[in-house]
Amino acid sequence: MIERTTAPVAAREAAERAREYLLSLQHEEGWWKGELETNVTMDAEDLMLRRFLGILDERTLAESARWIRSCQREDGTWANFHGGPADLSTTVEAYVALRMAGDPLGSEHLRRAREYILAHGGIEATRVFTRIWLALFGEWSWDELPVLPPELVLLPDWFPLNIYDWACWARQTVVPLTVVGAARPCRALGVSVRELRTGRPRPEPASLLTWAGAFQRLDDVLHVLERVPVKPLRGVALARAERWILDRQEADGGWGGIQPPWVYSILALNLRGYGTDHPVLRKALDGLDGFTIREHTPEGWVRRLEACQSPVWDTALAIIALLDAGLPPDDPALVRATDWVLREEIRSDGDWSVRRPGLTPSGWAFEFANDHYPDTDDTAEVVLGLSRVRHPEPARLGEVLDRAVAWTTGMQSRDGGWGAFDADNTRTLPEKLPFCDFGAVIDPPSADVTAHIVEMLAARGEADGRPARRGVRWLLRHQERDGSWFGRWGANHVYGTGAVVPALVACGIPVTHPAIRRAVGWLTRHQNPDGGWGEDLRSYVDPGWAGRGESTASQTAWALLALLAAGERGEPVVRGVEWLTRTQREDGGWDEPWFTGTGFPGDFYINYHLYRLVFPLTALGRYVEVTSDETTG
Repeated sequence: MIERTTAPVAAREAAERAREYLLSLQHEEGWWKGELETNVTMDAEDLMLRRFLGILDERTLAESARWIRSCQREDGTWANFHGGPADLSTTVEAYVALRMAGDPLGSEHLRRAREYILAHGGIEATRVFTRIWLALFGEWSWDELPVLPPELVLLPDWFPLNIYDWACWARQTVVPLTVVGAARPCRALGVSVRELRTGRPRPEPASLLTWAGAFQRLDDVLHVLERVPVKPLRGVALARAERWILDRQEADGGWGGIQPPWVYSILALNLRGYGTDHPVLRKALDGLDGFTIREHTPEGWVRRLEACQSPVWDTALAIIALLDAGLPPDDPALVRATDWVLREEIRSDGDWSVRRPGLTPSGWAFEFANDHYPDTDDTAEVVLGLSRVRHPEPARLGEVLDRAVAWTTGMQSRDGGWGAFDADNTRTLPEKLPFCDFGAVIDPPSADVTAHIVEMLAARGEADGRPARRGVRWLLRHQERDGSWFGRWGANHVYGTGAVVPALVACGIPVTHPAIRRAVGWLTRHQNPDGGWGEDLRSYVDPGWAGRGESTASQTAWALLALLAAGERGEPVVRGVEWLTRTQREDGGWDEPWFTGTGFPGDFYINYHLYRLVFPLTALGRYVEVTSDETTG
């Protein structure tokens, strides 16, 4: 083990290697972007989309199937994250894709998958989205799916269950799905997967005295109404939904920069008469190609689809990491990155303006192109990074940052916290619908987003302002009983705590405050014997996993960031730093097969390939800085 006297030296050397490696990954235009690894539903649904549109070619089918096969585990299943439990719906969709690719019904790998599927309820037990894909090809009945009538888009924004009550990612998915559900299409899949049905009857509805039971009865009524031949508002609603979708297509051809609204919008427009040669769909399909990764493996070429891309987020985090690692604030790499980020500022209204009309547009989105949906989290990290860069046009930079801070503070929710994309997106009614059995569908304030914004306000000299103080109070109210904070967009309590502690300290909360001490206690209790930190994604559904898991570079860095901000310099910090220096690769990076990013808690997770570099670099840089200051002092 590295002694306390030598740890800063090892940390400095590790930070220098990591810094050079990160600089080598910068694009010539100034940005950074790591791969966003998710699960094989992206690839299976891409194949089903192309089969539905009649554009699936043999090379795409073979390469995607090769990738899907490579992700199957020994027990025949597929999971939603590395080392995670088998997931029924993911396994069913992967199975369908391989049957489309010609894998024989009697093959050993499909037999093992089929045994698992049937033992766990078959198609009948899969999530709604999986059964929608099967219904597109007649492998499931539209009559046995929840109804989402397109008339939903006609509801005013004050009415319960209007589309702005949904989170932006759910809203962008639901609107096209109302079109798809109204059309009830059935096209040829080319194979049948009826062998995955168990024949079990539909479960009895829940009690009428519960929200679930009430909405199940409402769904029964909607099914009856769908069979009524004359629907006075149906044509108007479909036209409104079509226009809503068209108005939100982005410059790269997509919708929201993420897979679900992108593919469902393509399906909806195709069912509204847009052929694959129409400019709108051609642009959309070409854009999907930009989310495709092809690699040559010993088994041949594989093809996989990213669910999203994160250049703005990755670039902001890279700027912060490089600055913390001692790169001069006027370094050409940082100036180039700043210039690129400044060009990405969003100056137009989006869906957020429905709840905040009159707020001057600004901010940044996660992706290259997502102008309708800037988010407060990206904006906070951009401002944190760019505030420290010495740019040749300081007045221009200052004007942009002031505008972004004003927009972000204007997005504060009434309770003092911040959600990611919308303000006051807290009505829980959409969660009760039978349709909503997968993923978060609202965007309430979260500890990690609120912490990033509070820290940003402190960096801009506004720690004593009303928005920051309200944010601090929100964070203190939402500390968990064990001393941690829940992490909405990263895994999980380690991420939340790693974000909140530095923010509170930056806003003047003393390191002796009980909330800070409880957080430090929680982190030190959950340090692994090897010196690192890790938290398995199962903590989102099983609290027993909170703070438990294999040590990872990103999560170890998050814990160190909190401990360093809290003034800790003792054994837990030294052991964490030693873990990072010991596990660093020769090229300056770290290996991290574990997923530490969160899309939907409990359902959808992400392995951000740049997390394993930017966060350890930030933590090592800050450790070197504080130990150097203490030595000098």
